[in-house]
Amino acid sequence: MNRLVLRRSGSSPQGTFGRLILPGGAEIRTTELPWRDNTRSKSCIPSGIYQVRYLAKSASGKYRDVYYVEGVSDRSGILIHAGNFAGDRELGYRSHSWGCILPALRVGYLKSGKDQYQRAGLASRAGLGRLHGAVGREDFELEVIG
Repeated sequence: MNRLVLRRSGSSPQGTFGRLILPGGAEIRTTELPWRDNTRSKSCIPSGIYQVRYLAKSASGKYRDVYYVEGVSDRSGILIHAGNFAGDRELGYRSHSWGCILPALRVGYLKSGKDQYQRAGLASRAGLGRLHGAVGREDFELEVIG
């Protein structure tokens, strides 16, 4: 089974950003919610080692061709799926995540409102595609650091 490592590089109200190291050493970028003490729907997940299972369709049916992160303490429904924003909603930032990990090819800024820009993951569907190519839509182990 492959083991991937997610190294976070910092957290702010606009999100938590990191690099997911794929088998062979290639990387994709990640965007997650800010750290809010593992609060359901408001926080990224804690550092740790998790089993990740490929899902052709999420339990809600909203997401297809995604990954499910299992064993997150006091949390459920944590997916790796496409999306750009992962900001703190309570502070007025946009988010496509309720605790999930959003893959991307790079990080930059996207318009998030009238004359407002927010840090975001860019080319997220392509980032998810690169993850699929690296692990072959198979289950894997994920180590989250930081």
